[in-house]
Amino acid sequence: MTDPAGYDAWYRTPRGAWIAQREFALLNRLLRPERGATLLDIGTGTGHFARRYAAAGLAVTGIDPDAAAIDYARRAGANVTYLAGDALRLPFADAGFDYCAAVTSLCFITDPAAAVAEMWRVARRGIVLGLLHRHSLLHRQKAGRGAYAGARWDEPGTVAAWLRQITPQPVAMRTGYAIFLPNGGRLARTAERLLPTSSPWGGFLALALHKEENV
Repeated sequence: MTDPAGYDAWYRTPRGAWIAQREFALLNRLLRPERGATLLDIGTGTGHFARRYAAAGLAVTGIDPDAAAIDYARRAGANVTYLAGDALRLPFADAGFDYCAAVTSLCFITDPAAAVAEMWRVARRGIVLGLLHRHSLLHRQKAGRGAYAGARWDEPGTVAAWLRQITPQPVAMRTGYAIFLPNGGRLARTAERLLPTSSPWGGFLALALHKEENV
């Protein structure tokens, strides 16, 4: 990340703030974390979603290989612990956190299946993934451009192949979509309220995998 401050500033634009709010609301609804639980944010970047999880009452650790992004995240404040590290070799014990999250960070990892397996290893209760969805208007408009350059766009079938490599298998999985019309205007916000999150053409694909029953 060449300009962490510029990247983080996007979340304070009207469109960026709206997209982030919709994404976080979906992730949180699918994961259903309890206040006080521990969460590891994989590929935390400038810490935007780590700060959101901390504000929701979780004890959050963020990890990212980009030293400049981690330095920015630390200076941005909030009660979050930040570490430099690799998603493919997480420096934590098995079941070291209640939950793990990866929000649009796996799309820049060459071996997402291995990263998911590592998340599953260190999570005691479950994990949540936020992915860029190939079958969407966002993909048509943004693939290969700007901040999306070099990003991989996924689909449920691809993710299913990753999940076959984790053990034990999840006892429950929840899936949802958001950001159906990505421009953030009045029509987009209306559509976001009216369309169910099960509608499979949102630009943001979220999956929560649980290790426990009764979630």
